[in-house]
Amino acid sequence: MASMSATTSSDRALARGWAALAARRRAGLVTYLTAGFPTVAASRDAFRAADELADVIEVGVPFSDPLADGVVNQLSAERALRSGTTLPGVLRMVAGLRKRGLQMPVVLYIYFNLVHHYGVKAFARDAATAGVDVVLALDLPPEEATGFEQIIRQAGLHLIYLIAPTTPEARIREIARHASGFIYYVSREGVTGMQKKLASSLPSHVSAIRKCTDLPVAIGFGISNPQQARAAAAEADAVVVGSAIVNQMARLGHDRQLAKKIARFVAPMVKAVKTA
Repeated sequence: MASMSATTSSDRALARGWAALAARRRAGLVTYLTAGFPTVAASRDAFRAADELADVIEVGVPFSDPLADGVVNQLSAERALRSGTTLPGVLRMVAGLRKRGLQMPVVLYIYFNLVHHYGVKAFARDAATAGVDVVLALDLPPEEATGFEQIIRQAGLHLIYLIAPTTPEARIREIARHASGFIYYVSREGVTGMQKKLASSLPSHVSAIRKCTDLPVAIGFGISNPQQARAAAAEADAVVVGSAIVNQMARLGHDRQLAKKIARFVAPMVKAVKTA
C-alpha cells in the first residue's frame, strides 16, 4: 500500500480486505451502483444486499455530464438526479449504511465538478466522516490533482486513478506514484458499459502495470457476466462489475424484491471470481 503519514481507518479497511483476499488466494469483487437509482430507497437496499456479497462497494454519485460513462450509467444518473439525489444526500446515505452495519470498504465514484462546487476541504472532511474509504475522481488527472491529493490524504482517504489500455508505461509509473489503495485498470477503450468479450491484451497490460507498482490492481469497465469475471479475476486482485448490475436495476424498476434479485444476479459472479 502507498505510505501515508499515519494509519487511518481507510488504510486499515483496505489493508484488511486485500490481506484477507490474499490469504484465500482469490480476487475480490467490487460492485458498482448509482446512488439514488432507481429510487433512493431502492439503491440503499441494493447497497445493503451487495455488502453481503462483495468485497468492495463502489458508490456512483450522479452527475449531469458523466463523460466516462456509457448509456446505461448515464440514464441511471439522469433518473437519480430527477429523484433529487445530491452529493450531500449520497454522503448521508453512506453514513446511514455505516450506522446499519455496512462493513465493506466504500469507493466514491465522482466527477470533480461536484467536489469543486461542494468545496474540496468540506468534501474530504464530510466523505471521511460519512465512512468513505476511497475517492475516484473520474475527470481529474494526477497532474492537476496535487492540492486535492494532499487534502484527501490528510482526511485519511485514498485517492485512485484510472489506467487505460492506451496508457504508456511512463504514465503508468506516474499514475502509480500518485495513487494509493489500489490501481483501477479500464479493460476497454472508451466509456463504461457491457461488452461481449474481454480484450485479448488484458494479461499483458496488467503485467505492465504490475511492473510499475506493488499496489493491487482492480479491473473494470465492461465486465458483465460470470465468464468475463472469472477471466478478469485470473489476472487481477479485484474485478469491478457495474453497468450489468445497473442494467438489472433498470429492468426491475420498482420491484419490491429488487434487492434480493440483484443479490441473485451478483452471486454467480462472486462464485466465478472466487474460483478463478
